[in-house]
Amino acid sequence: MLYTAFIFGLISSLHCIGMCGPIAMMLPVDRNNKAKKTIQIMTYHLGRLTAYGTIGLVFGLVGKGFFMAGLQQKMSIFIGVAMILIVIIPERSFAKYNFSKPVFRLISKIKQHLGSQFKNKSYKSLFTIGLLNGFLPCGMVYVALFGAIAMQSASLGVLYMILFGLGTVPMMSAVVYANSFITLRIRNKIQKAIPYVAVFIGCLFILRGLGLGIPYVSPSNMSLFVQAEPNCH
Repeated sequence: MLYTAFIFGLISSLHCIGMCGPIAMMLPVDRNNKAKKTIQIMTYHLGRLTAYGTIGLVFGLVGKGFFMAGLQQKMSIFIGVAMILIVIIPERSFAKYNFSKPVFRLISKIKQHLGSQFKNKSYKSLFTIGLLNGFLPCGMVYVALFGAIAMQSASLGVLYMILFGLGTVPMMSAVVYANSFITLRIRNKIQKAIPYVAVFIGCLFILRGLGLGIPYVSPSNMSLFVQAEPNCH
């Protein structure tokens, strides 16, 4: 299931352009030295990947708890259903509830610190910008975190989120190099494809939880559960 993280990151990167594109376009990079500019952009992405990996570690540990409790199949089905519901339920329905209210002060501090980093062109500042950017609220990241939980271990949770982040790197880098690289028409088409990809990935997680015995897609129940005694039949 790890490959779904990169695919989802790649497809959802146009959403990232709309949300985080302005941050990428304002990066304090060297506009004259192409080699240095590339290293600076990669430093920024390294900061984002570090943030995603950290979040993946936390949610991977949560997933490991479900795995050790023998609930991984049910959790995989629940996560798949949740991914699909997030897509099909109108966004205005979620707008009625301020899910960010408990951490509003923390988000405000992150934004303030993020703004101050643009005054410095050091690699440390570029890494910090990417790190703080990665911790900002994002709907696509939330969906990816469901996948991190379903990975059943902390290390795989980290890897899942890093692969998701790597999927966003090409498009986010293109924003820095050419602001008009992607036309509004192309952006709208890919934005329309994002829900279908999310539903597809959600269906994969449901199939995985059902344990239908399909290699690589829906492994059997025996291979999904940790057993105290080996099954020698």
